[in-house]
Amino acid sequence: MSALAGGFCAVPWCGRTVRIETRWVAPERRQAPLMVFLHEGLGSVSMWRDFPTRLCNALGWCGLVYSRPGYGRSIPRAPDEHWAPDFMHQQALEVLPALLDTLGINRRQQPPWLFGHSDGGSIALIHAARHPERVAGAIVLAPHILVEDISLRSIELARVAFEQGDLRERLARHHDDPDSAFRGWNNAWLSPAFRDWNLIHELPLIRCPLLAVQGLDDGYGTLAQIRGIASAAPQTQLLELPACGHSPHRDQPEAVVAAVQRFVNPG
Repeated sequence: MSALAGGFCAVPWCGRTVRIETRWVAPERRQAPLMVFLHEGLGSVSMWRDFPTRLCNALGWCGLVYSRPGYGRSIPRAPDEHWAPDFMHQQALEVLPALLDTLGINRRQQPPWLFGHSDGGSIALIHAARHPERVAGAIVLAPHILVEDISLRSIELARVAFEQGDLRERLARHHDDPDSAFRGWNNAWLSPAFRDWNLIHELPLIRCPLLAVQGLDDGYGTLAQIRGIASAAPQTQLLELPACGHSPHRDQPEAVVAAVQRFVNPG
C-alpha cells in the first residue's frame, strides 16, 4: 500500500447512511498503534496538510484522518440543518464510534489514540470521558472546555471575513460546500443557547493519558482551557507555547511532534 490512502466510508448515523471522507496514513503499519486525527471547527482532511504524515512517521504509527459530516468532501450539511449546542457530543458519541466500527477498528483490543485540534480537541475529550476503556491516550491542541468571550469575538470576526472578505474563497479549496462547513460551526457557536456550553462535568471521567497544548497567542481561547483540563484530570501534561496561535501544529510543528514523542514514549 502507499503511504497515503484516501477514499470515502459509508457510515450509518441517525437512521441514514452518510458519506465520510477518510485518509489513511501509512496503512502498511496497521499493526502499530493508531492515531485518529480530529479536525478543527473549519477543518477537513486536506487542511491538516502534511502534519499527520509527519507525526505518524516520527512515531512509526498508523494514522486515520477524516472530515466530519458537513466538512471537506464528506456529505454536506443540509441548508436547513442547524447544529444544536450538543453538536460536539453527537460527533464524539455517535459519529466517531460509528466510523471506527465501520472501518473495523477493534477499540477494545487495540484502543486508538486521539489527536484533536480546537473543536476536534473537545470531541476527543468527550469521547475519552465516555469511552475510557476504548481510548489509549489523547493529545488535544487548543481545545475548548467552556465558552470564553475571546472565542466569541474571534468567531464573530470570522463571520465578517466569510461574508465580506476572502474566507469563503479560501475555505472552498478544502470543502465541497464551504457554506455548509462555515454556517454549521459559526451559527452553533454564536447561538445564545451555546453560551453556557461546557465540559466541566465530563473531564473528571477521563482516565487515559492526556497532553494538552495551547499557544500563548491563541485568539480563540486562553490558558484557562488547558489548565482547566489539568485541574479536573490530574494526569494531564501541559504544553504552553510562546509565539504560537490557535494552530500549534501549523505554527510550531517541530515542537508539537517532539512533545508527542516524549509523551507517548516517556521512557
